Amino acid sequence: MAESVELTVGGRTVRVTNPGKVYFPERGFTKLDLARYYLAVGEGALRALRDRPTTLERYPDGVGGESFFQKRAPKNLPEWIPTGRISFPSGRHADEICPTEPAAVIWAANLGCLTFHPWPVRRGDTEHPDELRIDLDPQPGTDYDDAVRAAGELREVLDGLGLRGWPKTSGGRGLHVFVPIAPEWTFTQVRRSAIAIARELERRAPERVTTAWWKEERGRKIFVDYNQTARDRTIASAYSVRPRPHAPVSAPLRWEEVPDARPRDFDLATMPVRYREQGDVHADMDGHAFRLEAALELAARDEREHGLGDLPYPPEHPKMKGEPKRVQPSRAKK
Repeated sequence: MAESVELTVGGRTVRVTNPGKVYFPERGFTKLDLARYYLAVGEGALRALRDRPTTLERYPDGVGGESFFQKRAPKNLPEWIPTGRISFPSGRHADEICPTEPAAVIWAANLGCLTFHPWPVRRGDTEHPDELRIDLDPQPGTDYDDAVRAAGELREVLDGLGLRGWPKTSGGRGLHVFVPIAPEWTFTQVRRSAIAIARELERRAPERVTTAWWKEERGRKIFVDYNQTARDRTIASAYSVRPRPHAPVSAPLRWEEVPDARPRDFDLATMPVRYREQGDVHADMDGHAFRLEAALELAARDEREHGLGDLPYPPEHPKMKGEPKRVQPSRAKK
């Protein structure tokens, strides 16, 4: 195969170098296949990334090689791809790429980026999230069907708080539910809302759902990973390819599809067909911006009436005011 191939993306030409390099040996998918995949779902992928500071999960030699997360924009960034400055919990800053056109997605794919990890903010205001993201993570002994059941109950919780979520597969065994919100609350407030939603879900299904941060306390349940709303924590974007041998993708779903969908149904080969037939089933997300007053009131009531305050942050975060001890319960007992 040629040393490079040029793809026309909108009004731009993007060069794919080493197009024949095999990225997914189990399926035989090449670097050019990856680029053509993102070309096929380009508008949907861009909708999930538009104007968002984005970390690139890169596999320059395919899924069998070494990988790394690139937070800072590459030095060879084209002038037509803007950046957004984000602040880490440490206080340090980074300028990350902010895709504004499908060509930016193809350009990143040429760098070996399989998965895109956008922040829940836009580059115009990087301190106020405009998405509340809920990660339903199956623990050992549970599977996708358990996540589906939890997602149905989560939908009812969101409805009761005047919120609406858009579900997608994680690309693994779990489900993600994104709620577009008005960019008026801080990361801390959005995380507090996510904790309140997770606790309400746990109350409704205590035998099947948990908010326990420590793995030793979770059991065979679906973990609602509230810390995915903490600053500098991101979730794979819709349409992102995941670094697994069979080349799965994170697939946007309609709610009525969730019970019958199976994560392995959506991959580098099948998603372009689905996209061609149905388009982006999350295309209407940007037309909504829900409010968090009811969720924050639920959080306040939990603390006032049940003594339920904050929960542990991820280990890389500085100690936060009101946070409980950040130590495993088994070690704390010793």
